[in-house]
Amino acid sequence: MAGHSKWANIKHRKGAADAQRARQFTKFVKEIMVAVKLNGPDPQSNPRLRMAIQNAKGVSMPKDNIERAIKKASGADADNYAEVTYEGYAPHGVAVFVECTTDNINRTVQNVRSYFNKCGGSLGTNGSLQFIFEHKGIFLIPAANLDEETLTLELIDVGADDFESAEGYFNVSCPLEHFGAVQKKLEELQIEAENAALQRIPNTWVKLGDEDLKKVIKLIDLLEEDDDVQKVYHNLEISDAQMALI
Repeated sequence: MAGHSKWANIKHRKGAADAQRARQFTKFVKEIMVAVKLNGPDPQSNPRLRMAIQNAKGVSMPKDNIERAIKKASGADADNYAEVTYEGYAPHGVAVFVECTTDNINRTVQNVRSYFNKCGGSLGTNGSLQFIFEHKGIFLIPAANLDEETLTLELIDVGADDFESAEGYFNVSCPLEHFGAVQKKLEELQIEAENAALQRIPNTWVKLGDEDLKKVIKLIDLLEEDDDVQKVYHNLEISDAQMALI
């Protein structure tokens, strides 16, 4: 769930992962399996798999679970997952972008559409939210034992364009095309991000009163609870007081 800034977005996602670990494990297993299917089982030659393993470790997914997922994806009878996205609007004009990984597209689109309809929203066509969300790389890095100025200069040199520090973490963002370069630089510096991902960051925001906000949150919760849904992005601006309510 996106908050009122890139930092709030990552921080809230981390909290959600802690509270719903079993569901997160399922999502990471799918991400690992897709990565293996696309580029093979060796993390050293498969950056996407390397990132998926790193993120799985970030939510304390056991090593055995990770290894089983890689082995299963490498087998001839592995599940075939497709990656699909859906775009629409929640009540009160809040934009919602949904990323899914599924073995049954018909089931997934029916479920996603039903959530929007049930909550008074509407599912749109792909590309309809292109002007609202910017696809960016986001890295959440534990700040312990790191010099902020040195790290900032190192990452700016390879394309990072925003650097925030809060609550013991550095939150670094970069344009989509520089994601690989920033990831590689962190590896060269032997710095392991707690979470590294491509995210859709809103360019515009919608602010709602508490009651209207709850209606939108209901839709987001339904989407995030679906096993086929990997990530949900929105442009709802949430105050700290409202965050406490939800």
